[in-house]
Amino acid sequence: MQIILKNATLFAPKTTFHFQSVDLRIENGIITEIASGLEITNADVVIERQDLHVSAGWYDPFVAFGEPGFEERETLENGLKTAALSGFTGIGLLPTSSPPPDHQAALKYLKSYNHTSTTAVFPMANFTQGGEGKKMAELYDLSCSGAIGFLDDQTPIKSVELLKTGLLYAQRFEGMIMSTPQDASLNPTAAVHEGKVSTQLGLSGQPALSELLQIQRDIAVLGYTQGRLHIPCISSRESVEIIRKAKKEGHNISCSVALANLCFTDEVLMDFETQYKVYPPLREEHDKDALREGLMDGTIDFVTSNHRPLNPELKYIEFEHAAPGTIGLEAFFGVLNTLFPLDKTLQLLINNRKMATKDLPQIAVGSKADLTLFTPNGSGVFGEEDILSTSKNCAFKGCSTQGKVYGVIRDRFHQLTA
Repeated sequence: MQIILKNATLFAPKTTFHFQSVDLRIENGIITEIASGLEITNADVVIERQDLHVSAGWYDPFVAFGEPGFEERETLENGLKTAALSGFTGIGLLPTSSPPPDHQAALKYLKSYNHTSTTAVFPMANFTQGGEGKKMAELYDLSCSGAIGFLDDQTPIKSVELLKTGLLYAQRFEGMIMSTPQDASLNPTAAVHEGKVSTQLGLSGQPALSELLQIQRDIAVLGYTQGRLHIPCISSRESVEIIRKAKKEGHNISCSVALANLCFTDEVLMDFETQYKVYPPLREEHDKDALREGLMDGTIDFVTSNHRPLNPELKYIEFEHAAPGTIGLEAFFGVLNTLFPLDKTLQLLINNRKMATKDLPQIAVGSKADLTLFTPNGSGVFGEEDILSTSKNCAFKGCSTQGKVYGVIRDRFHQLTA
């Protein structure tokens, strides 16, 4: 298979081709030529698009689908196709399936899709058996089967002893423990921010203090044990400040933020619109500003769509009973590109892969093709017609967008928009 990209502007900061318009030849999944005016006679596929730009492949670190167990929400096949058409050559897959991915066979099943899908799966495994928080899973065996980290999804690690043991044990194989930032004793069932808006609406709220207390505890345990700790999807100004301080003190800690928390505040909840009921909850303007600043200065390491499909009977019901979560893969690039300069947007989407591997894809002769095709130009509004997921629970409908994704190429696979 030979693919040629014509007149592509490359985003490749460490090369002489950076922001240059060139052609690329890809043969059997390997980049073999980068030059102008390449001959296309023997090419199987020639890709020419308006204002075509190419970067190293993008990665979304926290994505949930449904299969196995909840195929009505999203299948792996359609979920991975959606990811590819949204510009992602890799995703970190959350442990949300049933049965839970706390054993080797489950991970091998998920990774088998890498042989047929344009988007690669990097699965996370449960930290505890069954995600029940009682007994630690077989972390080493799970790591050997491809788990990139260990997380009980949306469930905090209540036991200090479990966290301590996990951080100590995972050091043997450089494993990453992920700890949901929520003190389970502070209104754990609430999915809105505790503040003026929750009071006006008469809703039970979850305070930012809940997040702060858990992170403080986790940093204290990390200081005692060492190891590698990730705090997924922080949402408050106080969390940014304490993680910034921990990094300056030399702790091996990283954190991420969800796109919704960069875009919205709890003010959007005034009409009880369940699309905006997400986890972590939307907080206040000063929190949103601190999260954006944290991404810009490197305090926050990764940004995610936090893509979480939900079937209608879980979402389109009374606000208090609706499940938290939004899909976001399709809107991720276009919305993020309105919040940050293009070079920062692309840097974030590419560097997200450091959640899974130290080796980032390169645009160079001899490298495996791992590329995202897009244009950074052209404004629009994200609408229902842009949703490719099976589930339609999307908080980003009506959001302004900048740019458009054309598709991806990974190894010998490619997925392009019509």
